Amino acid sequence: MVMSPPTPMMAQYLALKAEAQDCLLFYRMGDFFELFFEDARVAAAVLDIALTARGEHEGERIPMCGVPVHAATAYLQRLIKAGHRVAIAEQTESPEAARKARGSKALVNRAIVRVVTAGTLTEEALLDARTDNWCVAIGEAGGDVALAAADVSTGRFQVILLDPAALPAELARLAPAEVVASEAGDTADLATTTRPKTDFDSGAGEARLKRLFGVATLDGFGQFGRAELAAAGGLVAYLDHTARGALPFLRPPVLHRAATTMAIDAATRESLELTQTTQGQRRGSLLDAVDRTVTGAGARALAADIGAPLMDRAAIDARLDLVGWFHDDAALRERVRAALRALPDIGRALGRLVAGRGGPRDLGQLRDGLDAAWALGERIAVPGAPPLLDQLAPQLRGHGGLIDLLRRALVPSPPIEAGDGGYIAAGYDVALDDLRDAGAGGRRTIAALEAEFRQQTGVTALKIRHNNVLGYHVEVPARAADALMKPDSGFTHRQTLAGVVRFNTPALHEVATKVAQSGAHALAAEAAHLEDLTAQALAVREGIAATADALARLDVAAGLAERAAEGGWARPVLVEDRCFAIEGGRHPVVEAAVARSGGRFVANDCRLSESSRLWLVTGPNMGGKSTFLRQNACIAVLAQAGSYVPATAATLGLVDRLFSRVGASDNLARGRSTFMVEMVETAAILAQATPRSFVILDEVGRGTSTYDGLAIAWAVVEAIHEDNRCRCLFATHYHELTRLAERCDALTLHHVRAREWKGDLVLLHELADGPADRSYGLAVARLAGMAPQTVARAKAVLAKLEAGRAKTGGLAAGLDDLPLFAAAQAAEEQQCDAIRAEVEAIDVDALTPREALDTLYRLKALAREG
Repeated sequence: MVMSPPTPMMAQYLALKAEAQDCLLFYRMGDFFELFFEDARVAAAVLDIALTARGEHEGERIPMCGVPVHAATAYLQRLIKAGHRVAIAEQTESPEAARKARGSKALVNRAIVRVVTAGTLTEEALLDARTDNWCVAIGEAGGDVALAAADVSTGRFQVILLDPAALPAELARLAPAEVVASEAGDTADLATTTRPKTDFDSGAGEARLKRLFGVATLDGFGQFGRAELAAAGGLVAYLDHTARGALPFLRPPVLHRAATTMAIDAATRESLELTQTTQGQRRGSLLDAVDRTVTGAGARALAADIGAPLMDRAAIDARLDLVGWFHDDAALRERVRAALRALPDIGRALGRLVAGRGGPRDLGQLRDGLDAAWALGERIAVPGAPPLLDQLAPQLRGHGGLIDLLRRALVPSPPIEAGDGGYIAAGYDVALDDLRDAGAGGRRTIAALEAEFRQQTGVTALKIRHNNVLGYHVEVPARAADALMKPDSGFTHRQTLAGVVRFNTPALHEVATKVAQSGAHALAAEAAHLEDLTAQALAVREGIAATADALARLDVAAGLAERAAEGGWARPVLVEDRCFAIEGGRHPVVEAAVARSGGRFVANDCRLSESSRLWLVTGPNMGGKSTFLRQNACIAVLAQAGSYVPATAATLGLVDRLFSRVGASDNLARGRSTFMVEMVETAAILAQATPRSFVILDEVGRGTSTYDGLAIAWAVVEAIHEDNRCRCLFATHYHELTRLAERCDALTLHHVRAREWKGDLVLLHELADGPADRSYGLAVARLAGMAPQTVARAKAVLAKLEAGRAKTGGLAAGLDDLPLFAAAQAAEEQQCDAIRAEVEAIDVDALTPREALDTLYRLKALAREG
């Protein structure tokens, strides 16, 4: 069978699809973006729209679906959220231009003008206002690994040199929307967008950065190694690829070093639910419990602070001074928050303008935001202000010339889109005003013509209307059209529709031409002004971005002060020694949940020091051990992020690394059981924790047999005490571990209090010194609703086990000297030796049936004694 060649349109589509590769292709056809072939099937399923067919290709019908151009943003949002990337193929010329250039049947030229991906969004409707949108590239060179991260919606650009083992932790901190890597890199465990290896060449990356920022050397930005250049260069190359040459907003890169922030691995972030819960939700996280910011930029900055607590005491204290200033002056705090609440997000408005996706409203947001920032800067520039505020105030009071220009040039509420005009203020351009007057005069003339035509024809329902096809035209009901159809009526028939007939006249045509010309010239004049105003704003983009950062920092400080005042939080004191002294500490997330249910959260102290740096915490399930562990870890994060903390007092030595192994789940994707996950995380802690680290561990060893689990827990406690020597809270049900207090001089015993009252367990959630007297496991089972007969049976089994322990010395009897459990093991071995000797002494061939039966009874009795 001979296949016919593809039509010109389909040949054009296939060429663009080959360029788009694995992206879905939005192919512009008039007022719709169309998708064909497999793209159409995928999009129709995701968007829940009809899948149709158009023509044939290679003998098969071509699947097809489409979305309206005016509603494309909503459809893009759903496709991006579903994990797809979309290439936009726009018409690069009008149909009229195509016909003039290449004949009446010429195909309109199209080109991919942008690739829309999760990490390169700038549109307001596609972004979460309170969350950063990072696009991250991984670079490798000479055994080193680096990350380059950019949020193109605000221009933030970071480059981070990493230990390869810290890559998962840094990705967890950034929570990128998209990760880009070389196709030659080893990223099997990551969901990445791969790009050619040449994009990640360090030499090419250096040249790319120099061109982008117009510098002869990068030394002014810091000392970049080959891995950092590879990552930054690869990221810029990818952004250039998606934007098709119109690079989005990027500020000069900021070099980060791991030692400047608290190291928090991915497992710890998940365990503590710092910025999102284990279900991936912001609501219910520590960030959600702390956040009282009133702007999107402030919320994003707070999330970044909690995600990367500082290690610089001076920088932390500077943040705390600003929080304290707002905390101590409620009236000032409320005035500042009210002013911030009214501000637009100038950082993201600037990002859209730089990317070429902005419009009049974005310029209006710059005008209003910069103007309000100036006024706020004047209001807070007072004697005795904290040093950080003195640094921020000048960044607020700037760009007076641009503010004045935009105030004169723009109407009070500019539209989002520029296409219909009307955004340049009257009086800004006299020539534009004249064009508008001419157009308004023409419209008045058209109104007069309408009245004249009604009188002339006697058709009172006659109207002059306008559409994009016919322009201005006369429209009458079909029943009244006969009079206008006469040759001498002066009206020319244009179109007949159901119920109406449309006409033109020379007089209307003349006036309409003048209106159209003046309108077109007015739109062109406004477009020229928009381009000029945008250029003037972009000329000071760095300053505008600095103002946006200053406003965000003010919002964070005022919001944290509001939260502290609301919850009675205290300012932490950061010191150089390794203490960790918390009075009346609370978990803000749990406290809020308890308050909602009408209860009261029980606060607890925590005092770790050189002589008591390892706390062994025992007590029943549901007694509050895990909450106590987590709340202290969260307090460390908040303090070093520059926040007041949920406590009555707090004195903390800086924490360089934070580790939490509280709870675990299967990682089936990597073939790991719950116990394997627990052991991997515990091994990582023992390998990485330093004397300045803070570690919380809960129920280590519970995922295996009793002897194995106790042995592992015992060894882990000893390793932390003797080798890591870090500050640690270790919660356990293994009461045998309390014997370690006799040999570990920096280990102290504590328990969460509980009591039984009339057969019911009462959990007090209070921490007390010393070990728990028992675990109350059966009481907890009864409290959880276990069937009474099951609890009764468990009680009987427990009595038997405890009787056996008392007879043999049990597990605890052998813990005075290693090897562990020596007494229990010796008793078991003695029993086995006796049975073995008895069996070996039997002469089977000489036994009578009666003697064989007696021997069996004797062996059974010997076993029962054990």
